[in-house]
Amino acid sequence: MPTYTLFDKPLVVSGVPFFERDKRLVRLSDEVIDQLPHLDHLGRRCPGARVAFKTDSKNFTVKVVLKTLTADLGMSLYACQSAQLMLGERENARYIGVVSPSDYNTLVFERTFDKSPELEQVTIYFPRNEQIHSIDVTVDDGAIVTAPTPYKYKKPIVFYGSSITEGGCCCNVTNAYSAILSRWLDFDFYNFGFSGSAKGEPVMADYINTLDMGAFVYDYDHNAPTVEHLAKTHKPFFERIREAHPDIPILMMTRPAEIYYDDYKARREVVRATYDAAVAAGDKNVYFIDGETFYGETNRNLCSIDGCHPNDLGFFRMANVIRPTLEKMLESMV
Repeated sequence: MPTYTLFDKPLVVSGVPFFERDKRLVRLSDEVIDQLPHLDHLGRRCPGARVAFKTDSKNFTVKVVLKTLTADLGMSLYACQSAQLMLGERENARYIGVVSPSDYNTLVFERTFDKSPELEQVTIYFPRNEQIHSIDVTVDDGAIVTAPTPYKYKKPIVFYGSSITEGGCCCNVTNAYSAILSRWLDFDFYNFGFSGSAKGEPVMADYINTLDMGAFVYDYDHNAPTVEHLAKTHKPFFERIREAHPDIPILMMTRPAEIYYDDYKARREVVRATYDAAVAAGDKNVYFIDGETFYGETNRNLCSIDGCHPNDLGFFRMANVIRPTLEKMLESMV
């Protein structure tokens, strides 16, 4: 039975910057990590990354080999260290299962899936928390394996922010708000969420500027150590991105939260000030979403695991609020 690695066509890897060029499963270059050493581990893992293909194989096996494996206080093995699979075209894709280690000592694990003999699209979402050595797919002898349907939009959207952006703390990586929106609206994306470590550094803006992106979304206010730090970095970060990408749509957001405390409100005003200044300067392709609106009007307390990180309901409600704005942004990306 033939086996395909991530480097074998017709499999297509998405969400890993410069994968086609460098053949590396990392988010950040060594040069960036040298300048931001606190991102040494975070920059070498690939939340949001996917590999996709179409096959008529009635059975296929997915094998995952990890380089690292560490427990996460707020997320399970299924959420952090496992690969998740969806079957079908993106907007109507259905969840078919998880490929998971049996414990925190198992770096190599696999699972065999059954499907119909029809030619169907398979999407494998990479584990969120770990550095990945390899993901292999084995299909039946004689099975057809072809490339997946291309995304509707040619260039990916880049999301930059905190652990929330990175997917904390949904029970399944397919339920992070960026992943949900990607399926709903059929766009590729890069997840540049860095747990506790998104500080709006100029080095990060410069690296993001090297990506051929179609739109940019950022919401790192939660990781700014103080309101003063956010005020010092937020507008310069925007201006750095805008200077390199004068025409792309840019969305600024603030953190999701059930209760917006005074500190949250102060940070929101910093982000809103960046937006207002851009609009006043004539920028017609900039957007703002108030994170206090993410959880809706009722049962807001059901949307988080700890008062900070969204659970699956929280991410779903975030995606619903973000969707109309993102649809407007995507109009300029066709």
